[in-house]
Amino acid sequence: MGTYRIAVLPGDGVGKEVTSGAVEVLQAIASRFHHQFIFKYGLIGGEAIDRKGTPLPDETLHMCRQSDAVLLGAVGGPKWDKNPPHLRPEKGLLAIRKEMNLFANLRPVKVYPSLADSSPLKAHIIREADLLIVRELTGGLYFGKPSGRRVENGEEAAIDTLLYKREEIKRILKTAFELARKRRKKVTSVDKANVLESSRMWREIAEEVACDYPDVELEHMLVDNAAMQLIRNPKQFDVLVTENMFGDILSDEASMLTGSLGMLPSASLSTTGPSLYEPIHGSAPDLAGQNKANPIATILSAAMMLRLSFGLNKEADAIEKAVQQVLTSGYRTVDVAKKGQHVVSTKDMVDEIRATILDDEAIFNIMAVYA
Repeated sequence: MGTYRIAVLPGDGVGKEVTSGAVEVLQAIASRFHHQFIFKYGLIGGEAIDRKGTPLPDETLHMCRQSDAVLLGAVGGPKWDKNPPHLRPEKGLLAIRKEMNLFANLRPVKVYPSLADSSPLKAHIIREADLLIVRELTGGLYFGKPSGRRVENGEEAAIDTLLYKREEIKRILKTAFELARKRRKKVTSVDKANVLESSRMWREIAEEVACDYPDVELEHMLVDNAAMQLIRNPKQFDVLVTENMFGDILSDEASMLTGSLGMLPSASLSTTGPSLYEPIHGSAPDLAGQNKANPIATILSAAMMLRLSFGLNKEADAIEKAVQQVLTSGYRTVDVAKKGQHVVSTKDMVDEIRATILDDEAIFNIMAVYA
């Protein structure tokens, strides 16, 4: 039995619904495996702007630092689109990444056999695809200075700066190689070395780091080719590692292998404090409050939390296999449903996964089969 403190940041839009569902599933795990999860709630994003005047209040950051892990929903929405840059919800997300040193974003992409027909791609292309995108999260264009608008020779101009330091690149590459050692021992380093100086430096450091991992294969791939290959032949990839903006784009593209952004979890790892777990999807304001959002990405993010932050591998397996069993049984939220399939609400999907974890026979079969 263990006691774990979890900071929950629901955020905006469907963030509230999906984090509520993940908390219910974690409570089921606590009951099944005799743990105690202590949940504390904080504000981030648009709601934080409305209530506290800032996208990341100091009290939220303090609460997160005092926790063992952070579970986040989503931020943003059209309500705040015309706000000045420092009062945009996304600034809260960028700030918490920087303040908590969340340097490595892990985005696993695994196609469930029961969802092979939900993808816009042909089933034979995506079936058995299982890859991991490792995205550098605290550098690059999203954080480089100077950044902003100005007037040059009487004309409006905008500037963003792509800056990386050697140690920032080296630590994300080492993370990717370490993860590859536990998988199929292949790293694809994605860059734009034919154009960008930062990418040429990235490629050089990748070669240096690879020398410390002779058992892991390293290949280099230009980002435009990587985008094409993800659709053409995703099964060729094991671990992809890349810089911040490329990783943002490629991981959203990879979500279509599974059929929906609502299926992909993520973990953002820190070297100095608690890590953060969140679905890769946005706040989906058009679905907010309608009980239609897919909670699975957030539930699977909670499973990643159990495994990576708490070392609770059996408990993480229980969530992942419960999700798989519910999908195999034919339950679908609207984003992954095909014509004639059984469409359920957010709450119904959560209830089915939760019930599977709490059912003695179901959990015995899950743990026996996948032990």
